[in-house]
Amino acid sequence: MKYFAMIPTALMALSTAAMAETYVLDPGHTEVRFYWNHAGLTRQSGEWTNISGTIDFDGVDAAATKANIKIDATSLHTGVEDLDAILSGPDFFDVETYPTITFTSTSAFQTGADTMRLIGDLKIKDTNVEVALDLRRTFQGAHPMGGFFEYYEGTWLGAEATSTLLRTNHGVGQFAPLTSDEILLEISAEMRAGGWPE
Repeated sequence: MKYFAMIPTALMALSTAAMAETYVLDPGHTEVRFYWNHAGLTRQSGEWTNISGTIDFDGVDAAATKANIKIDATSLHTGVEDLDAILSGPDFFDVETYPTITFTSTSAFQTGADTMRLIGDLKIKDTNVEVALDLRRTFQGAHPMGGFFEYYEGTWLGAEATSTLLRTNHGVGQFAPLTSDEILLEISAEMRAGGWPE
């Protein structure tokens, strides 16, 4: 996910900030990828390339961290046009009927010095399922490119997140388990405090 930004999402609870601050996902540097096993032969992958959303990050109280992520389901890309058409069609994501995938967090707790677990509702098609994202903060502070480009000025967060899902729980279970039911979700995100001026 350029998601998925799908998503989501650098929400580690070790900053010295005393209040939650809203960070906006950078769509050009946020991606959401998903991986599956094809009939026991190979690991395959796809991604969503259009992700947006915000994260309220509290560096003192991890429980106050909140995320609202929106994925454009029509931006699905595997690198194989025929497979994109199949996955976007009614047997899988049915993007004409359900063009948006959302994640809305409901709770969060710290799991380590730079890690936390974010619990929330993942809505795919007409299913809304609670999932857990294991997050690792990779960066916080002034962007290294901020001195060269106005776009990168301000305070930034970087994060990576993973989750393991069963696609049959989300209404996209065609051909499971021949093609694996278990899906690995990986999110990599950069986000800027307050977003960008209009």
